[in-house]
Amino acid sequence: MKYFFLLFNLLWILLTLSCEQHSESIKYYNAQSKIQNIKENIREIPIEDVAISNFGTPFILNNYIIISDYKSFDKLIHVFDKNTFAYLASVGDRGQGPSEIANMGSIIPDEANNSFYVFDHGHQLLYDYPIDSILSNPAYQPQKKTDINALEFPFMMQYVNDTLSYALYMHVLNPGDYIPMVGKWNMQTQKTKFMEYTGHPQITKKRVSFAASPENNLYAEVYWYHDLITLCTLEGKLKYTLYGAKWDKQKSNQNGYYSHVTFCKDKLIADYLGDTRFKKGSNKSNSTTKLIVFNLTGEYLTTLETGYSIQSFCYDKENNRLIIAFDDEIQFGYLDLDTII
Repeated sequence: MKYFFLLFNLLWILLTLSCEQHSESIKYYNAQSKIQNIKENIREIPIEDVAISNFGTPFILNNYIIISDYKSFDKLIHVFDKNTFAYLASVGDRGQGPSEIANMGSIIPDEANNSFYVFDHGHQLLYDYPIDSILSNPAYQPQKKTDINALEFPFMMQYVNDTLSYALYMHVLNPGDYIPMVGKWNMQTQKTKFMEYTGHPQITKKRVSFAASPENNLYAEVYWYHDLITLCTLEGKLKYTLYGAKWDKQKSNQNGYYSHVTFCKDKLIADYLGDTRFKKGSNKSNSTTKLIVFNLTGEYLTTLETGYSIQSFCYDKENNRLIIAFDDEIQFGYLDLDTII
């Protein structure tokens, strides 16, 4: 009998510890609870000498801002000095021919080689654009970096080297549907190892954006149609599940929550809508003006109200600032984070 009670107590302790660990991995937040108005902290970036549509998307590569503009009728990619914001060059011809971009996807910076890669989902390949070649030759034509699979391909990616990239894959089920999956991609062998964690078990139609941080051994998935964020290790182990105040498991895509996310040193920043995706009585989309901030253990810190409609953003780690594309009275701006968070 004594041994029975000892065993019972041991099992109780183990169960209690397990529950405590589980509870520590689940976080709750209310994006409306700690709002900072930081509109006056946004500094406009003047764009001169080149026309960019309101679909321009910024990326940082070493000393440069790369802006992709898939709506452009001419050059699709523009290069600027990230410190002076001076315009330097434009590349990327739209078209179906060799070295032309048929259907441009994301831009992938490669800091070590001072190059960036561009997904072309029309030609099903990845183009290589070395910065030095672009700046020395205005008519530079890119080389193919690697092929991509038409039915299972990365569309958001954190490049490390040619044998390791962390990527969000689109696994095509049919022309109208797909499953997003995170994996490790080896460009040289074209092999992918998918992560163990595949998504929240109560969400049947997963739609997410993704960011990875090799420095912090983490990747994040932010859900488009659910008030939900998950943080995993780069081995695919779930660490934290972050439930917003409007969390539910409904299949509806009527409400929008997240579109973009990035790691900023020891912070995670994402844009946050938390409202219907379209304005009532119209087919015009609702765009967010807010950025939500967490630490790397999933604790909600603050919500930044920019006062401008946010299209996309990227992180300039050298200057600890966000470069933001707006669809508003200013088109591009930057936000210094040192005095904000």
